[in-house]
Amino acid sequence: MSGGARPPGSGRLLTGVAWVALLTGLGLWGTEIAELRGGMSGPATGDAAAVGRYPGIELPPAHEPLGAARPHRVDVPSLEVRAPVTARGLDAGGAIDPPPYAQPDTVGWYGGGTRPGAPGAALFVGHVDTETKPAVFYDLSAMRPGERVDVSRDDGTVAEFTVDDVQVVTRDRFDAKKAYGPHEEGRAELRLITCGGTFDKAARAYTANVIVSAYLTGVRR
Repeated sequence: MSGGARPPGSGRLLTGVAWVALLTGLGLWGTEIAELRGGMSGPATGDAAAVGRYPGIELPPAHEPLGAARPHRVDVPSLEVRAPVTARGLDAGGAIDPPPYAQPDTVGWYGGGTRPGAPGAALFVGHVDTETKPAVFYDLSAMRPGERVDVSRDDGTVAEFTVDDVQVVTRDRFDAKKAYGPHEEGRAELRLITCGGTFDKAARAYTANVIVSAYLTGVRR
């Protein structure tokens, strides 16, 4: 399977090298990166492969953004993922601090950025595997447009997101602005991110990143 699906034991979670390459520059979230409209709204070519965008798929209309609330759980029915969410900040090098290696089934939310359901793009990151087994986002690259991601929030609401794009982007050409900027101004969006491609044993890092983009389409209590 492409992207995040790697044979268990191929690497040690997400190494520090992989996370830095993936997430350096997240300090931009502090200024809302408002100028990043457009993002990866079209099918990508070259080093960014659109693995989950198909013509003719009808997607639901966007729901009006919600008030700000912190996430505490994420559910991805198509992947049978039901995971707790923990807020993470930036480390001394300016990269997001991922969930601890001892918690491979926990999803990290960048707490310094957008809260899921509010306008902008909320960022969730998760490990792809451990030395012995798959981790929370092992099958992330298998997601397809139209599938659902539910985020339970601490105000008692569940924000329902619909996937509209799945990308596998090589690590050496990763563009944080394109990955993290909202696709449409004023819309509530979500990113699910993990490592993908192949595992480079010499660098102890994966060669690509899997980026699933979704947008708010509903809310329930």
